Amino acid sequence: MRRALIRTALPLLAAMILVDARAAAQQTDPRLGRLDAATRPAIAALIDSARAALLPTEPLVQRALEGATKRAAGDVIVAAVRRLTADLGHARDALGSTASPAELGAGAAALRAGASPAILAELRHTRREPLTVPLAVLADLVASGVPVDSAAAAVLSLAKRARDTDLVEFRRAVERDIALGAPPAAATAAAATAAAQSVDVNAGARQQRPGRP
Repeated sequence: MRRALIRTALPLLAAMILVDARAAAQQTDPRLGRLDAATRPAIAALIDSARAALLPTEPLVQRALEGATKRAAGDVIVAAVRRLTADLGHARDALGSTASPAELGAGAAALRAGASPAILAELRHTRREPLTVPLAVLADLVASGVPVDSAAAAVLSLAKRARDTDLVEFRRAVERDIALGAPPAAATAAAATAAAQSVDVNAGARQQRPGRP
């Protein structure tokens, strides 16, 4: 009798576990309710695949919601989310498995702007600190019209010693000079030189005041 109960209970338990697993997999972010009925399952499937690949999923949700806000067609939203998923994967390949979600998001933006995976890998090799800001600055510079090679060379030259605040100020200087009429590449080179000098001065001052950040 006992063996019969066990033979009956084990398949039942296995079935319950399988149902629970399928239910968990089928749970979708309630925010995706803003998508139409045809688009929602396609986006949910992409998000599930990204989660299984240990990629951050919040950027995918936000990209889908951005499309919904702009009233983009469903196939356009799906294509955009699929591209972002691929970019996140390429960013992780370049930055390594220890990259944070923020770094992967910034890396994906840099790749979309035109930076190569080799540039991302070189940044990882060059800088010990988190790469979120350097990657974001790189993408912003390209968006401002700076050639990718010029933007990458400048960020790489500053990344090893410059702090995040230095890089943000560098980006602002470039954008300011471009707005005043300077060619983007020339503005970048001049701002990078000035930023490097400022970093050297600040580093020297910190060495003279040990114990202060």
